[in-house]
Amino acid sequence: MSVKTKIKTISWSLLGLACVVLLVAAMKAKDSKSCSNVEINIDGATKHMFVQQADVVEVLNKNNIRAGETLSDINLRNAEQSLEKNVWIKDAELFFDNRQVLHVKISEREPTARIFTISGNSFYIDSTGLRLPVNENATARLIVFTSFPSDKNILSKPDSLVLDDIKRITQYINADSFLNAQTAQVNITPQRTYEITPVVGDQVIRIGNADSLDEKFTKLIAFYKQVFSKVGFERYSVIDVQYYGQVVAVRKDESYTIPVDTARAIQQLKQADIKLIKALKDTTYAAPVIKPVSDSVKHEFNEEAVKQPVKKANNKKQHSNNKKNAQKPKAVMKKKA
Repeated sequence: MSVKTKIKTISWSLLGLACVVLLVAAMKAKDSKSCSNVEINIDGATKHMFVQQADVVEVLNKNNIRAGETLSDINLRNAEQSLEKNVWIKDAELFFDNRQVLHVKISEREPTARIFTISGNSFYIDSTGLRLPVNENATARLIVFTSFPSDKNILSKPDSLVLDDIKRITQYINADSFLNAQTAQVNITPQRTYEITPVVGDQVIRIGNADSLDEKFTKLIAFYKQVFSKVGFERYSVIDVQYYGQVVAVRKDESYTIPVDTARAIQQLKQADIKLIKALKDTTYAAPVIKPVSDSVKHEFNEEAVKQPVKKANNKKQHSNNKKNAQKPKAVMKKKA
C-alpha cells in the first residue's frame, strides 16, 4: 500500500469517527433537553369521538410524559403500547420533532353498527367486525341490529357467522347513501334471516340471509322507484326480496304467500303430464276402472263378487219366488194391551 493510499484511508477513518462523535454529542445534547409541548391528533373521528383527548392525556401522564420532562426520561414505546390497550384506539404513534415537540397521533376505530342482544345488552362493531364496548360519554347514530343471539365474549361458530353476516349487510348499506338514509333497524329472526325496518314507511323488508346482497338490494331500489313513487309507502305491509328474480309485495290486510314463478310452474306442469302419460302406458300401473254407481241404488259386494259376474235366474219359478218374497209385507210386532 502506498503512502498516499494510507493517508486517504486514515483521513476517511478520522472523518467517520468525528461524525460519530458529533452524532453522539448531539444525541446527548438532545436527551438533556426537555419536552417543549405535546400535540395530540385523533384521526378517524370525523363522525364519532369515542376517544377523547383527555383519555390520551391521562395515559401520557401515567407514563410520565408531559411538557417539561427530560427527553431521556420519556419512553415512547411504552406509551404507545399503553395507548393501544384501549380497544377504541386502532393505532398510536409518538415522536419528537426538532423543536422537542411531542406529536401523538391516534387512529380511532370507526363504529359501523350497534347490535342489541336478546337479553338487552348492546355493543358496536367496526368495519372489520371487531366488537367494541358502548361508551357512556358518546353515542353514534348508526344502523341498529336487534335480537343478536349471544352475550358471550367468545362466540360459537353459528353466532360468529351471524356477526359476519351483520358486517356484510352493514358494509353494503353504508356504501349506498339511499339505503343508509332509509334503513332504521335490522331484526335478526330465530331462523337467522334478516328483516329491515325502514325510516319512511311501516312495511317489513325481508332479505333472507346475507347472500346475493347486490341482487336483493338492486331489486329493492328498483321497487322503490317503480312502485312506491306511484302508489306511496303506506300501501304494502311486506316487501320480500329474498327470492331470485322476484319481489313479493304484500298489500296491507292480505295474507302472506310465496309466489311461484310462472315459467317454472309451466315447466313443472309439463313434466307432470309426461310422467302421467308414461304411467298410463305402463302395464305395471294398469288397473280396472269401476263405473260410478247411482246414489239411489245400494250394492253390497265382496272381493269374490267383483271377480265373478252375478248369475241371472234361469227359470220362471225362481223369478216368481223372488217376486213374491219382494212383495211379501214385513211382520209387525204389536205390544200387548
